[in-house]
Amino acid sequence: MTRRTFLIAAGASMLAACLSANTPETATEIIRKSDQLLRGKTLQATLTMQIITPDWQRSLKFSFVSQGKEKSFIRIEKPAKDRGVSFLRIGSEMWQYIPKINRVIKIPPSMMLRSWMGSDFTNDDLVKESSIVDDYEHRLLGTETVDGVPVYRIELTPRPEAVVVWGKIVSLIRTQDYIPVEQLFFNERGEQVRRMTFSEIRRMGDRTIPTRMEVVTRKKPDNKTVLIYEKALFDRPVKSNIFTQQYLRRARR
Repeated sequence: MTRRTFLIAAGASMLAACLSANTPETATEIIRKSDQLLRGKTLQATLTMQIITPDWQRSLKFSFVSQGKEKSFIRIEKPAKDRGVSFLRIGSEMWQYIPKINRVIKIPPSMMLRSWMGSDFTNDDLVKESSIVDDYEHRLLGTETVDGVPVYRIELTPRPEAVVVWGKIVSLIRTQDYIPVEQLFFNERGEQVRRMTFSEIRRMGDRTIPTRMEVVTRKKPDNKTVLIYEKALFDRPVKSNIFTQQYLRRARR
């Protein structure tokens, strides 16, 4: 190779690298990075949930374990009357264990959008059976500023083959670190039916995440449910026997 040819080839390579580095991320890449930030390869967490209405309040404390997108396990620790109530998801199948009757109940797909433990979160929100990465198509609507911070606005619409109930989701994600700020959920008629906000950003394990999530629905605008991370460990080994029905029954203490 002549010196001239070498210099041309080297210059072309450098130009390609610069263009690649400056290529805007796709909406799908942004959604994937945001999802992975909160999910990790594995997650072991302790959370509290506050269900707040004008007339009463209720609190729950539970442990949560997940492995990738396919497996998750939840066990209620408080209050005492719900202690040991547990949920297991493997793929698209989900079971609930009720200690009072010592029985495991399979939860059908039609129940995934039902209220979880009387809250404004759904079964699907907690065990993450559907995937915002795999079950939706993504379109970047633009960028804007929320509380002085630049965010992406991304529209998620269900893939034709996906079994999901939301007609559309609009997600606001910080451009600097992929931390979600807000999600708006719409029904098939295009009506916004609930709003989820993310706040109290702090360090948990090896990453910085929003540790408070709040949901308000259109049907009950005076009610809200707040989910707070007390502890979270990402990408640590998880015992495989946790994701079994045998362990589900052992959750009673």
